[in-house]
Amino acid sequence: MSAPPLIELQSVSKRYGQGATELMALKGISLAIAAGEFVAIMGPSGSGKSTAMNILGCLDTPTAGAYLFQGVHVEALTRDQRARLRRRFLGFVFQGFNLLARTSAQENVELPLLYRGDSASQRRTAAAQALQAVGLAGWERHTPAELSGGQQQRVAIARAIATQPAVVLADEPTGNLDTQRSHEIMGLLLALNRDHGITVLMVTHEPDMAAYARRRVHFLDGHIAQDVLNPHPTLGPPPGLAEAPGSEVI
Repeated sequence: MSAPPLIELQSVSKRYGQGATELMALKGISLAIAAGEFVAIMGPSGSGKSTAMNILGCLDTPTAGAYLFQGVHVEALTRDQRARLRRRFLGFVFQGFNLLARTSAQENVELPLLYRGDSASQRRTAAAQALQAVGLAGWERHTPAELSGGQQQRVAIARAIATQPAVVLADEPTGNLDTQRSHEIMGLLLALNRDHGITVLMVTHEPDMAAYARRRVHFLDGHIAQDVLNPHPTLGPPPGLAEAPGSEVI
């Protein structure tokens, strides 16, 4: 008997506005994601993919339908309960890094642990382990201005995994990076998925980045237009682009 999905959307709709200004961003979508999957979410602007990610990340709620996380009806939770779910189970990676400019890499990574109420010693230990996992041991005291774009995104990923989440939601994680850094970041996300069992949900416009995922879900006009397995996912950076973590020139 197969395990129940980690995440499930059941006939989810999302409406913004009313009357003449009404917009149906999602139109009854259903989606099931198993623990340990790596899913690329694709589609043009206005297709509904960002709305779906906001719902999956507990940043928004559906107008109709159900969102189940480990069997719990998220749409029925209070705002505070959804916030606790985010802090405990979800990690976020954004296109713009979203690091505090005058704060060290270590302190940036500790931030979600601080919000969670962890002690100072717990925060230091978890942040150091997360930075080591993304190849930035020795860079703890550097501020974002002292790091390259690829290194800043590694700090952002370390921040996302410091809480040991079940799911990482990555929104265009390579959108601000050049080709080499993009493939390095994708190799890192792949390793977190493959070696640590973290479920990865990634929004991307780029087919070569989506090629790392084992499944691609395409949104169009508020519907899921296509949901396909990738029989031959990319297993690492292309030859000539691989580089030792943390070795980038600032």
